[in-house]
Amino acid sequence: MDATLLLSADAAALAARRCPSTPARRPGQVAPGRRPASFRSVRARAAAAAAPAAGSVAGQSNGVYTVGDFMTRRENLHVVKPTTSVDEALEMLVQHRISGFPVVDDNGKLVGLVSDYDLLALDSVSGNGLADTNTNMFPDVDSTWKTFREIQILLSKTNGKVIGDVMTSSPIAVRENTNLDAATRLLLETKYRRLPVVDSTGKLVGMITRGNVVRAALKIKKKSEEDA
Repeated sequence: MDATLLLSADAAALAARRCPSTPARRPGQVAPGRRPASFRSVRARAAAAAAPAAGSVAGQSNGVYTVGDFMTRRENLHVVKPTTSVDEALEMLVQHRISGFPVVDDNGKLVGLVSDYDLLALDSVSGNGLADTNTNMFPDVDSTWKTFREIQILLSKTNGKVIGDVMTSSPIAVRENTNLDAATRLLLETKYRRLPVVDSTGKLVGMITRGNVVRAALKIKKKSEEDA
């Protein structure tokens, strides 16, 4: 399934105008084929936040910065495919000390995202509902070993599983010229750790993460102090 690229608030408004009227429904009932209201509200906020900053470049006198100024480039990212095994992806997480991957097809087009939690919470795939518990996957040093035992059990279920089984499809994506401040608000409001960056054809060109944003803030602060 293609990634969902949200360019501007106008796109969300246009979609709302085109949506045909529907018959009255009982309270709490969701129309067939439609997302719950809470999900749609996140998409609407994302559409507004992902509006591109026209013509902005790093170091402009107006102080406008874009995602492209600070994102991690595609050549520096570790990616997986929907057919990559969960075991292989877990090994890559440990080897490269990262917490997730963009998922691309054979043409480099973004098709999903997968995190360390997605890879370990396999009970949600098998229908046992681990995701509904409040168990911390990585407990404090002085806590019990119950969680570690649960991870061992979960790892026994990875055989035969592939990334396509556990990834988040149609992730929200931004462009290189998306305003950095808007992308930061989107990360905060949605509590996402990362946002994929795609070009006009949907191909992955980079990733903007919380870490990128912190480094950007420090760099901009330092530049501002030097210019003062």
